[in-house]
Amino acid sequence: MRLKVEPEAEPMAKKAMNGADIFIQALKNEKVEVIFGYPGGAVLPIYDALYKNPIDHVLARHEQGAIHAAEGYARISGKPGVVIATSGPGATNLVTGIADAMMDSMPLVIFTGQVGRGVIGTDAFQEADVVGITMPITKHNYQVRDVKELPRIIKEAFHIATTGRPGPVLVDIPKDIASEDAVVSFQTKINLPGYQPTLAPNVLQIRKLIEAIRTAKKPVLLAGSGIIHAKCSEELFTFAKNMKIPVVNTLLGLGGFPANDPLFLGMGGMHGTYTANMAMYESDLLICIGARFDDRLTGNIDHFAPNATVAHIDIDPAEIGKNITTQIPIVADAREALLSLLAGKGEPAQSEEWLKALAAYKVEYPLWYNESNNEAISPQKLVKMIYEMTNGDAIVTTDVGQHQMWTAQFYELNEPNRWVTSGGLGTMGFGFPAAIGAQIAAPEKTVVSIVGDAGFQMTFQELMLLVELKLPVKIVIMNNAALGMVRQWQETFYEERYSQSLIPMQPDFVKLAESFGIRGYQVQSEAEAEKILRETMKDRQPVLIDCRISPRENVYPMIAPGKGQHEMIGVKP
Repeated sequence: MRLKVEPEAEPMAKKAMNGADIFIQALKNEKVEVIFGYPGGAVLPIYDALYKNPIDHVLARHEQGAIHAAEGYARISGKPGVVIATSGPGATNLVTGIADAMMDSMPLVIFTGQVGRGVIGTDAFQEADVVGITMPITKHNYQVRDVKELPRIIKEAFHIATTGRPGPVLVDIPKDIASEDAVVSFQTKINLPGYQPTLAPNVLQIRKLIEAIRTAKKPVLLAGSGIIHAKCSEELFTFAKNMKIPVVNTLLGLGGFPANDPLFLGMGGMHGTYTANMAMYESDLLICIGARFDDRLTGNIDHFAPNATVAHIDIDPAEIGKNITTQIPIVADAREALLSLLAGKGEPAQSEEWLKALAAYKVEYPLWYNESNNEAISPQKLVKMIYEMTNGDAIVTTDVGQHQMWTAQFYELNEPNRWVTSGGLGTMGFGFPAAIGAQIAAPEKTVVSIVGDAGFQMTFQELMLLVELKLPVKIVIMNNAALGMVRQWQETFYEERYSQSLIPMQPDFVKLAESFGIRGYQVQSEAEAEKILRETMKDRQPVLIDCRISPRENVYPMIAPGKGQHEMIGVKP
C-alpha cells in the first residue's frame, strides 16, 4: 500500500510536544472514549501521558482479555476498539485477538510499544518483530520511524480500520519515539491512492440482479455480518418484504433480520436449521450480502446451491468468487447496494409456492432437543429460559463450541447489535471479555455471557473488572465437564475415543466468583436454574451461574465434514 500525504492545511503548532502527548492528542482528535490495555516498559511514556491527560482506560488482567473486550466494544458501539500493549510478550499476547478481529471484520486500532529505534533487530530485551508477526492478520500495519509522522499514521490507522471492510490496524511505536519532542500539525488530510474502497454498486449489475429476481421461483437471501457493519438491517427487511424473498442468516449475521418474521428461515451452515440449508440447496437464485461463503456455511461446495444463480454483494472484492462461483458479482457497500436495489423498483419474485414449501419444512423439521431427565439441565431449555427472562432484549456473547451453537439456535435475535461471538477463528476465551467491552459500550443494556466451562477458564481473570468498573454482566456457564464440541466429534467420528476432551477436575466456580467479590450460584436442575435466572437477570449486579447441563447432549442438526447441505444428520429426534 503506497501512502501519500497532501500538503498540510494549517501551519504547524508552535509548541513542541513529546511523542506520547502527540499520541494522546491524536486519539482525542479521533474521539476515542475508552482504551483497553496493559502497561509495560516500552509504553511507559504513553502511560505517563495518559496519567496527565486522561482518557478512560480499562486495565485488563491479560492482553488477550483487553483485545477481546475491545472487539465486544466495537461490535456493539460501531466504533473502533482501541488497544495498547507493551513490546515483546505484551504484543504477542494480542495475536489471537488480532487474528480473530481480522477474520470477523472487527474495526480495531492496536498500539504496541517497541524497543528503541537504536536497538531494533538486536534481540533487545522484550523485542519482537510485531510488524512481521501481524502482517498476515491485519488490514494494515505501521512502525513509526519519525515522531512527526505520528499524527498522520494514527489518522490513517483509524480511517483504514473503519472504512471498506472493517478490520484491525496495528501501529508499532518505538519507546524513543514516544519520548522525543517535535513540533507537529494535526491537520494532515488522508490521501491513500492505494486504498479506495468501492461503495456504490455497478448499475448494470444491479439491473441484472433485479431481472434475476423477477424470474426467480426459489430465491433466497443469505445475509452475513456485512449487514450489521453497514447498518442496513432496515433496508434488508424492506427489500426482503418487497421482493418476497426468504432470509437465511450466517452465524455472524444473526440479528440482521428479525428471527420472529415469517420470512426468516434460521441460521445456515453446519448447525443451521434444516429449512435454511435446504432452502439454499434447492434455490434457483441465491443472493449473498456481506458474507464470505466459509466452509462451515457451505459444507461440501460441490453440493452447495447446485441449481442456483449466485449473486454476491460484498465490499471486499477478494471475497467474490473466492469460494463459490458467482454469476452476478457486485462490489459495494451493503447498504448502498440495497438502496440501489430498492430504488430499482423491480418486480417481486414468483415465490408463492416456494414460501409455502419452506413453511412446511419449518413445521416438519423444527429445531428439537431432548427434555431434561431431572439429573441435569437441558442446555437448549436453558437458552430459552434466558431468552424469556431477558425478553429477548439482552446483548448475548459466547465463546466457541456447543454452547455457542445452542445459543445461536435458541436465542431469538430480532435486532442487530445484540450478538457477539467469535466466528471465523473460533476463539475459546473470547466470550467473557467480549461481554465486558459490550457492557461498556451499552451500559444500560443487560449483557449475558454464555460460556463453556473450558473456555471460561482461559480468561476468567477479567472477573475483577466487573467489580472494579461496576459492570452488571451475567455469566452463565454451561458446564458439562468437557470440551463439549471436541467430545461430540470424538463420539461421532472417532468411535467414542475421548482423547483429552473430558475434564475430570474443575475449580469451584462459585467460590472463584466469590473470591473476586461476585455472587455465584451452582444450579443442578431446570427448576433451580429458572429460580436463579429470574432473581438475577433483572438486577444491575454481576453474577456467575454455574449450570450443570446434560454431559452427553449433542448439537443437532449437523452437516458432517465432507457432506453437502442436503445430507444433514440429526434433523429429527
